[in-house]
Amino acid sequence: MSLFRRLKQSKFLGWIVAALLLAVTLFNFQQKQVNSTPSASLLAEQTTQNVAIVNPENSSNSTQNSQIETIAKSNACTEQSPFDESVRFALRGSNLAQTAKTKQQWDEVARNWVQAVAWMQAVPPNSPKRAFAEKKVVEYMRNLTYSQQQAAKTQMTSQFPSFDSELLDEQLQLYLSYLSTVGKPDILIVGSSRALQGIDPREMKQALAAKGYQGLKIFNFGVNGATAQVVDYVLTDLLTPNQLPKMIVWADGVRALNSGRIDRTYQSIIASEGHKRLASGVRPQLTSTQSDNTQTCYQLPQSCSAKPKWVLPQAHQDQQIFDQDFSLKNANLKSFSPVAFNSATSPQVSPLFYRPSEQTSATLISLNTTIDANGFLSAPSRYNPYTYYQQRPYVSGRYDGDYRAFNLAGEQARAFSSVIGYVKTQNIPLVFVNLPLTDDYLDSYRWWAEQEFQNNMQRLSQEYGFIFIDLSEAALTRYEYFVDPSHLNRYGAQVVAQKLAGQSAIPWPRSQ
Repeated sequence: MSLFRRLKQSKFLGWIVAALLLAVTLFNFQQKQVNSTPSASLLAEQTTQNVAIVNPENSSNSTQNSQIETIAKSNACTEQSPFDESVRFALRGSNLAQTAKTKQQWDEVARNWVQAVAWMQAVPPNSPKRAFAEKKVVEYMRNLTYSQQQAAKTQMTSQFPSFDSELLDEQLQLYLSYLSTVGKPDILIVGSSRALQGIDPREMKQALAAKGYQGLKIFNFGVNGATAQVVDYVLTDLLTPNQLPKMIVWADGVRALNSGRIDRTYQSIIASEGHKRLASGVRPQLTSTQSDNTQTCYQLPQSCSAKPKWVLPQAHQDQQIFDQDFSLKNANLKSFSPVAFNSATSPQVSPLFYRPSEQTSATLISLNTTIDANGFLSAPSRYNPYTYYQQRPYVSGRYDGDYRAFNLAGEQARAFSSVIGYVKTQNIPLVFVNLPLTDDYLDSYRWWAEQEFQNNMQRLSQEYGFIFIDLSEAALTRYEYFVDPSHLNRYGAQVVAQKLAGQSAIPWPRSQ
C-alpha cells in the first residue's frame, strides 16, 4: 500500500515539474516576442514626428482630431515645392489682413508672412522659378513690415489710464516690459526729446564695452517736452525705487530748466487720469492674462541634404540674451507700404496684396523713426538750414517760447534740486549732459542764455556733487549730426554716445 502511494506521489510530482518547464518555455517565448516588437513609447515617438502637438486641455477625441495638423514639413524630409508652400502662407496672411484689427490678429498676419518669406527664399538657386521668387521675397518682406507696423500701432490693452502724454505712456509701457524681460538697466537716460534721440544706448553700450565695461544694460526714457518737473515726476513718483538703475544720465539743456516757460507737458500729466490713479495709491503695471509660452507649430523650410552647421544655444536665466544688439548697423531702412500684385508678370498666382480699410490706411511711421527696444528714437535725416528754413519760419531766441521770461530759479530749479536729493538717498550717481546745438540756432539771445546755464550748472555740480558734462563743443555742432537746429539725428546720437563713454570723470557702473 505504501509503495502504491509513493508511485502516485512521484507521478504527481512529475506532472508538476513538467508544468513548470512548460511555463518557463512559454515565458521565454513571450519575452522574445516583446523584445522583437517596438514599444508603445517608440511608436508614439515615431508618430509624433508627423503630427502637431494637441492642446492638452482638450480631452475630447473628436476635438483633438480636429486640431491635429501635419508638420512633417518641419520635422521630416519630404519632397515639396517651396514656392507653393510660400504662396499658401501668403494667401492666408493676405486673407487674415483684411479683417485684422487687434494686436493679436496682426501678430498672426505677421507670422504667416514670416513663413511665406522663409519658404520663398528656399526656392533652389538653380530653379527656373528662382528669379521670380527673389522678387516675391522683396514683396513679402514689405507686407511683413506692414503687418508688424500695424501690430505696433495697435494699442495694447491697458487697465491703467493715460497720463495725457502719448510718448510718456509708450515709454512707460516699454520700460515696464523691459524690466520684466531684461531686468533693471545699469544706466537710465532721461530728458526731453533731445535726450530721446540724442544718445543711442546700443552705441554707448558698445563704446563702454571697448573701455572694459562689458554687458551694461542701457535704456533711454526720454519724453518729448520733458522739463525738470517731468523728470522729477518720472523718477520720484512714477517709478519705484526698485525700478531705478545704478546710474542716471540726464541729457538736455537750458530749455529744460527755464522756469519762465509754460510747462504744458507737466501740466497735462498732473491733470491726467493716470496721475489721479497714481495719487490714489495704484501704480501702473503690466498685467498678463496668459503664459509667455504658446503651443504653436511653425512650418519652415529645412534642408535635408546636410546637417545644420550651427544650433541656437539654450537660454539660461543668467544669460543676458535679450539685450544683445542684433540690428544691422547703419541700415538704411525705408518706410514700406503694401505692394500691389502685378497680374501681368505672374498670371498663375492669386493676388497677394492688402486692401486696408480707411482706418488702417493712414500714413505709416517710418521704421527709421520708431522707438527701439531700448527706448531710443532714431532720426535718420540730416539737417540742411537752406532747405529747412524754406519750409519753416526762423524764430529768434527772444521770441522762442522755450526761452520765454528766462529764469533759472523757480519751479524748475526746485524740481532739479528734488531729483538731486532723491538720487542721493538712493545712492544713484547723476550725470547731467548738456547736449550740443547748431550755431545758427544759437543767436545772441540763446547764446547768452546758454552761457548763463553753463555757469549755473558748473556751480551747482560743485555744490551738490553731481557730474556736469558739457558737449557744446564745436566738433559736435556739425549740421550732419542734426535733424533740426536743436535735435540730434542718429549719427549725432552715436557720436555723443561715444564721447560720453570716453569721459573719465564718469564712474560707470559694472554689470553684475
